[in-house]
Amino acid sequence: MLSEALAALRCPVCQGVFQLGQSQQLTLACNSGHLFDAAKQGYFNLLTGKGTVFEADSAEMVAARHRFLDAGHYSGLAKAVAEAAAVPLERPGALVLDAGTGTGHYLHAVLRRSDAAGIGLDISKFALRRAARLNPQAANLVWDIWRPLPVADNTADVVMVVFAPRNPAEFARVLRPGGSLIVVTPRPGHLAEIADRTGMLSIEEGKEERLADSMRGHFDSTRSFSLDLPLTLSGPEVADLAFMGPAGHHLQRGQLSELATLEGSVATTAKFRISEFIVS
Repeated sequence: MLSEALAALRCPVCQGVFQLGQSQQLTLACNSGHLFDAAKQGYFNLLTGKGTVFEADSAEMVAARHRFLDAGHYSGLAKAVAEAAAVPLERPGALVLDAGTGTGHYLHAVLRRSDAAGIGLDISKFALRRAARLNPQAANLVWDIWRPLPVADNTADVVMVVFAPRNPAEFARVLRPGGSLIVVTPRPGHLAEIADRTGMLSIEEGKEERLADSMRGHFDSTRSFSLDLPLTLSGPEVADLAFMGPAGHHLQRGQLSELATLEGSVATTAKFRISEFIVS
């Protein structure tokens, strides 16, 4: 499956086709001589030039996300994403692209259910270290989703975006005719019971309308549905939930120490919207 995923990649410098080589370590090399070595953890960093101006998730944020997801709190969401991706990935040689793969949690659920090849993109090398361990059969790449994707035209059957930035023009370019874009966003009221006390950002009304507007001209909506997951969390789990997301860029882990030592449990509800699109 790794070779099938790598075959869909293109050199970010010249857009040439890659060949996979191995001496002391795995390498990707194009015909023009641009060479990218795999990190010892198994992922490739394809960023060139100045890299990215965006702030990548830190090792501490990634560790918090791994603990929270590994405990199964969002397993219902992972199952729903895998079900949404199942039909487009039924064909032989199918490929799924996970834009903003993080630790690879949701891509893992999709790949377990299908025989598809997988590509995971993220700007955090700390996240990709875990993603490469979880999904060694996928091509795990450090990449900025706002830049042109290092993927050939019309190669992906599914593009999935779970709480990550969206680049509609590039997603439309890499999707095959009939392919599916799956986007997961939080809905108003998401984790409302704990958001204020943890410094998490509230979800504004109209988010779904703004998503549709951003897709206009590239994608048509096929369906969307809501998913609510009731959660009962310990103090440390609440702290991990707060620290693993965007708020983690603005919080120090010590600021959540009071939450981490809470006795008993806290009840809250995760509220998601799963939206599916096809290329216009």
